[in-house]
Amino acid sequence: MAKIGHYKIGDVLGVGTVGTVYRGEDLNDGSAVAIKILLPQISIDSNVARRFHREMSILEKLEHPYVVRYLTGGEEAGRLYYVMELVDSGSLKDELTIHGRLPWQQVCRYGMQFCSALQYAHNHGIIHRDLKPSNLFLDDSGKLKLGDFGIARDTHQADLTDTGLTVGTYAYMSPEQICADSTISDKADLYALGCLLYEMLTGHQPFEGTNFAKIFDQHLHHEPPRVRNFVPDCPGELEELIVQLMAKNPEERPFNARYVQGFLQQLVENKGDSGSTALTAGGNYAGLSRYANFSWVKIIALLAMLVAIILIAWWYQNFTMSP
Repeated sequence: MAKIGHYKIGDVLGVGTVGTVYRGEDLNDGSAVAIKILLPQISIDSNVARRFHREMSILEKLEHPYVVRYLTGGEEAGRLYYVMELVDSGSLKDELTIHGRLPWQQVCRYGMQFCSALQYAHNHGIIHRDLKPSNLFLDDSGKLKLGDFGIARDTHQADLTDTGLTVGTYAYMSPEQICADSTISDKADLYALGCLLYEMLTGHQPFEGTNFAKIFDQHLHHEPPRVRNFVPDCPGELEELIVQLMAKNPEERPFNARYVQGFLQQLVENKGDSGSTALTAGGNYAGLSRYANFSWVKIIALLAMLVAIILIAWWYQNFTMSP
């Protein structure tokens, strides 16, 4: 029986560039787990080993309902490994492969979940840098969980990525990631979030090409086709949110993932409302229909009326009353 630590190693669940993920079983209590083991042929590389340890330390910091939960990790017989909860009901990539695209309401609900996970990670100084459908896993209840922090950056520690090295997945990389900017912030994850929302709504990635150079050029210099060209029933407010998330300049993107989460929640709650839900430049949201027609002209008219009442009261008090 193949085992590592007190875990039995089962079938392969996935193979990455540096490690293999197996289905496992805790021999102490029989619970099902997932085990990621660093590939033996690269485990002798000290840089790869340090990054694997960094991934474990990042996961150990994060305990959130929408993040894959870390259980333990270590080294045995020269093999580095860590154990996490088993989330084996497929991924968002599988969902898109089966359904093509998702209804906008479902897109918003999924979006709220991984916005919550992203904000939690960002609050702990973690930038994921690889948000994509294959890194979002579905549990038995249909809840999405963010995983694979293999190239995540911990802003509280020195970055292990080589200077000038571009990291990420081509289809979801922000312009600053492509340019290997040394000051990458959590706004890079927001850009990837915009790409992800776009793909869920339309069934295809915002930028496509035969090679990475063509895709990079589009990320850097072009705007994607409008979502509503493909999905006419998509609310205009959601389309505009995606445009803002995919702004080339990080400062033009929403303030943080929490604002995006709130916007998506309000949009779902008001989907039957005739009012609008407008996203402002700072990432704040507003959209109660009772304010929709409250224009500046009406505000000025009300102020003028108030000033007139005050002047009339002053005149009456000073010129009509006896001394």
